[in-house]
Amino acid sequence: MSGRRRAGRLAVIAGLALFGAAACGYPGADVPYVQTPHEVVAEMLRLAGVGRDDVVYDLGSGDGRLVIAAARDFGARGAGIEIDPKLVALSTESARRAGVADRVTFREGDLFQMDLSPATVVTLYLSPELNLRLRPKFLRELRPGARIVSHDYGMGDWAPARTLRMEVRGRVSYIHFWVVPARP
Repeated sequence: MSGRRRAGRLAVIAGLALFGAAACGYPGADVPYVQTPHEVVAEMLRLAGVGRDDVVYDLGSGDGRLVIAAARDFGARGAGIEIDPKLVALSTESARRAGVADRVTFREGDLFQMDLSPATVVTLYLSPELNLRLRPKFLRELRPGARIVSHDYGMGDWAPARTLRMEVRGRVSYIHFWVVPARP
């Protein structure tokens, strides 16, 4: 790679990092925008067993990295739901650059107002409180057998089927995995 092209790429990466920091305090957001490390993204998708037949919904999708990875690396389709319109635009452009824009979409909106029923996998990196508030929606809207994967936060007394611990660049992350049970 030429020096000029490398410098351009580094400028884009630096700009995205600054953009992410600026996006932390979006008005109306219940949680700050914090990027999930790429290594954690890959492990979340592996733990959920994501494949070509899956539709992955990422709630609070930020820069879109999880949905893009699901499409690019696992062949899935997906949707990111994000409250910040600037992050939706960034994600849409990133999907185009990654060559997966035909398999993923990004929508601006409220997580509680979106229909989650098409999802076979739901991913999230929100907060313990939001996870608990979303739990009834998951159990109501997701079909039995759908998988849910959360970075760091559980869902109260709903014990995960599996939890992984991983360390990335000196930070410990926990990945929790649930399967939506059959309805009574």
